[in-house]
Amino acid sequence: MTTSLSPTAASEALFARARAVTPGGVNSPVRAFRSVGGTPRFIASARGAYLTDADGQRYIDYIGSWGPMILGHDHPAVREAIAGALGGGTSFGAPNEREVELAELVTRLTGAERVRFVSSGTEATMSALRLARGFTGRKYILKFRGNYHGHADGLLVEAGSGLMTNAGELGVAAPSSAGVPEEYAALTLVSEYNDPAALNALMAERGHEIAAVIFEPVVGNAGVLIPTPEFLTALHRVKETGAVLIADEVMTGFRLSLNGATGLLDLSPDLTCWGKIIGGGLPVGAYGGRAEIMDYVSPQGPVYQAGTLSGNPLAMAAGLATLGALEADSGLYARLDAYTSALGEGLIREAQSAGVPLSVNRVGSMLTAFFQDAPHGSVCNYADAARSDTRAFAAWFQAMLARGVYWAPSQFESIFTGAAHTDTELNATLDAARAAFGALPGGTL
Repeated sequence: MTTSLSPTAASEALFARARAVTPGGVNSPVRAFRSVGGTPRFIASARGAYLTDADGQRYIDYIGSWGPMILGHDHPAVREAIAGALGGGTSFGAPNEREVELAELVTRLTGAERVRFVSSGTEATMSALRLARGFTGRKYILKFRGNYHGHADGLLVEAGSGLMTNAGELGVAAPSSAGVPEEYAALTLVSEYNDPAALNALMAERGHEIAAVIFEPVVGNAGVLIPTPEFLTALHRVKETGAVLIADEVMTGFRLSLNGATGLLDLSPDLTCWGKIIGGGLPVGAYGGRAEIMDYVSPQGPVYQAGTLSGNPLAMAAGLATLGALEADSGLYARLDAYTSALGEGLIREAQSAGVPLSVNRVGSMLTAFFQDAPHGSVCNYADAARSDTRAFAAWFQAMLARGVYWAPSQFESIFTGAAHTDTELNATLDAARAAFGALPGGTL
């Protein structure tokens, strides 16, 4: 008698080894599949629009390393740029020409007057907030419920996705993680995303104390949430109090346009934070904006920020190649929009056919399918998103995975499309979605 191995045997074995040496067996929580169940897939390789796991299973990839792989995996220009830089060394701890070139490109594309490179989105946001405090001499910051800005202590407050907690009062913040002192959380005020009246009221009461208002122009970590024109107007009004307006474009930067959501939505932030795409898949973050504020950064000014790997030559090369390719392809963003629109419309069609309640939010190449009975595009804040049927989503996710589609393993995340997705992947995805919706007992669980 013979027994066949599990189709996830290699991933299961790697996960067991990882749990023995790494907390939860992963280096970032969502990778553990806790909210969807099953064994996380350990990826062996990636090319174009596909991932291949340790068991040799191939998947259409809709996370794109959580956003950076807008050109597709293993893009020739990016690979060649990294290889070229590698020949000169992996790290210098000293200035190099590529960091100047990338800073020149970023400032030209975005309109920022100065930019400073770091090694992650978390570093970018926490550095921008320190800068705002140093520039204004104030200590409080304001963020929005369900917006995620990295895992610095002062930002893990009402932080979206699985971290979200609820406070009963306007402006009262609760830590989203053990290990965040209440004293840190007390310096972070909270308002509701897409609630201009609440923002106006809080700024009227405490605007004189607030150093910075930080926001995701398009939210990605509570699912895709799209700002209303009225909310954007209220956001810009906060600058009248002397607060620094910070757009967290770690996810949306260079994804929604060459000037990110800032360009797409006609925003005018004082500072912007970038990550993901700006490094072409290598570890990079950046923050930049008005010279008047950025010149407070050391060694020009008194606000200290440093990093051994900041401006790393390999990361700078990958970023230059990625942004160069985006700028050279004038039709790319329109194609991404068309593909993602067709994907969203197809998901709605297949869900309706199967009797599954589904509401889709989409901006450009970012999309979330919320398993709930709400008009499409109407999920506008975290409370709305939290009404989703997470058990139905988990079952659908597993059905999609079994059919070769790697969706984001959380109801409260965005998926990302990229240049490597074609009609072949679109049709295969919708075929899988049709079967996955149909496999849900009674339409939903």
